[in-house]
Amino acid sequence: MVDAIALGSGLVGEFVITELTKLGYQVHVIDLEIPDLIKNNPLVSFQEGDVFALLSQMPKAGIAVNMLPGRIGEKMRSVLIKGGMDVVDLAFTEQDPSQHNSLAKKYSSTMIWDVGIAPGLSNMIIKKEFEKNENILSATIKVGGNPQSPDDKWSYMAPFSPSDVIEEYTRPARILVDGEIKTVSALTEKHSIEVDGFGKMEAFLTDGLRSLLVSNLSKNMKEYTIRWPGHITKWIELAGELTEDELLEAWKFDKQRDEFTWMEIAIHYVDQTVTWIISDTGKDGFSSMARSTGLVTVGCFIELMNKSNNQSTFSNSGVLSPEDLDSESINRIIEFVKRNGVSVQRSVK
Repeated sequence: MVDAIALGSGLVGEFVITELTKLGYQVHVIDLEIPDLIKNNPLVSFQEGDVFALLSQMPKAGIAVNMLPGRIGEKMRSVLIKGGMDVVDLAFTEQDPSQHNSLAKKYSSTMIWDVGIAPGLSNMIIKKEFEKNENILSATIKVGGNPQSPDDKWSYMAPFSPSDVIEEYTRPARILVDGEIKTVSALTEKHSIEVDGFGKMEAFLTDGLRSLLVSNLSKNMKEYTIRWPGHITKWIELAGELTEDELLEAWKFDKQRDEFTWMEIAIHYVDQTVTWIISDTGKDGFSSMARSTGLVTVGCFIELMNKSNNQSTFSNSGVLSPEDLDSESINRIIEFVKRNGVSVQRSVK
């Protein structure tokens, strides 16, 4: 029996698998194509091919890490749950995984979903502030992974599944206004912001709040994606003329190009604003988005591995969003991210 089944070994998946093995876990990887770095890892076994065709042959494991693109990640959830495994779920899908809650309870499975930087770490931070002071007037998340300097093309390369980026741009954005969920067109409310160390960028609404919409942590919340100026204007002008394959090629990730991930979470109260800044520029050959996302995933994996010691969160099986975790688990995950070199800064004004 292995410690984990990893479904997907893309840019983020490769990092997660590598980190799990550094911690001494044995990981079995399933994907269409698996990087040599993973194949040559002595703590990794693997099956290369269609994930659905190979599931019946995979070894037994207590935890599955679902890192598949959103379009197929949802199809995998019920399969993993029915297999009695706990699940750390990073598949960014339009479907709400909480629909599997009854199934998870039936099969004594615990699934934590949206275990990335945003959604994920952003949810945990807002929950952490809520526990200090419940009277949050509004919370705003601004986040993006981008090249460190713009270019004369898209000024962008996709640090995770490019098809998920396309869905991010086309899916209507849900925001929370005075306690009501409002649906607006994606890419609206575009405005300039100043990103520390990099200069002027643009932020626009996308559908990233997800479980926060029903979390009751604040009555007003929005999430914005950050890109270099001109990127989203070009998307609006050309998206209808380009095929998805052309966009995937144009946004192909270049490991030789310097990039960074930056997130600002602003939590407003009557008399003060608490601001968290999370940033990373990559390390050891792994991208900043792979690290800042993947470290949260690994932190959640560790919590599930040790769930017998964390009865407050994991005493019952079911489907959990990041903000459902208890304060001790959230604190351990944040410290794990910081300990591994991602900058996490909190300020109050």
